[in-house]
Amino acid sequence: MTRAPRPDFLVIGAPKAGTTALHAALAQHPDVFVTDPKEPKYWLCDGAPPPAWCGPGDKHSQQEWIWRADRYFRLFEPAADHQVRGESTPFYLWSRGAHRRIAEDLPEVRLVAVVRDPIDRAYSNWMHLWSDGLEPVPDFAAALEREDERVRAGWAPFWRYRELGRYGEQLQHLHRYVDPQRILVVRYRDLVDEPRATVDRVSRFLGIREGLVESIPRDNSRGFVPPGWRPKVFGPVVRSGARLGQFAPPQVWRRLHPLSIGLLSDHAEAARPRLDAVHRQRLVDTYADDIGLLSELTGQDFEDWLSPESRGSYAERAGSATVTSISARR
Repeated sequence: MTRAPRPDFLVIGAPKAGTTALHAALAQHPDVFVTDPKEPKYWLCDGAPPPAWCGPGDKHSQQEWIWRADRYFRLFEPAADHQVRGESTPFYLWSRGAHRRIAEDLPEVRLVAVVRDPIDRAYSNWMHLWSDGLEPVPDFAAALEREDERVRAGWAPFWRYRELGRYGEQLQHLHRYVDPQRILVVRYRDLVDEPRATVDRVSRFLGIREGLVESIPRDNSRGFVPPGWRPKVFGPVVRSGARLGQFAPPQVWRRLHPLSIGLLSDHAEAARPRLDAVHRQRLVDTYADDIGLLSELTGQDFEDWLSPESRGSYAERAGSATVTSISARR
């Protein structure tokens, strides 16, 4: 009997925690079919267009959200009968509405949540938007202070640097709708340090063969743009272009945006600064209860997240190669 075109698994989060790398690794597996685009964002919607988010670049990016059911389920039609089918939208873990919709419409689906030290995640999130020219505040701590103001103003979820890392609260709410046995929590640290073993663990969870993925791409990190005259002068240009991008087809913006980002940097390799220990410790104190809740829910130890020392970027931890060999790490 032909299966209905529906996902068998979802990679649900978190943003800037390695979901792109895991998605790309699974795409190499012969028993897996993943969608293009990677992030349809369908379960963030409720049978209607996405909310009118109004942060820099938000309206442009919403053009690519797939909110119509016929378009979404059609994405899975090319899958072979033997393949498990999935997609990766890292905001599903954060979205309470997505939890309910997924549980109601996909009662057998398996969910994979990749979680990263919430402070490193937030810092990487800010740096991603800053280096893209969309974040107007050149200081991470100052941008964090504006989070509540931005939420009230209707900026999209990706601007919620602090909130997106409260995995304990998110997972606790998800457990109200989905059997914990159908949820796999994966650490970003394991994806970087033990990529082959981690992909095999995900494969076991999905019920597919192990040992068939030989490489894993690095995550989608951005080159760092140092604060200075270039982002001060050209940042407003990039943000104006992003506003205009809502009136152009997405493929046009994808061609033009890299050119506008080039204005922000002199193309020299700039070292990505680490978050200093003082700022990190302040954030550790705000996350401590949630980290404890996550440990209680998963049975995993996240004590290392309470350290005042950052573990650094993916490139610092995994090397600067574009593709890391998994087989060499056996």
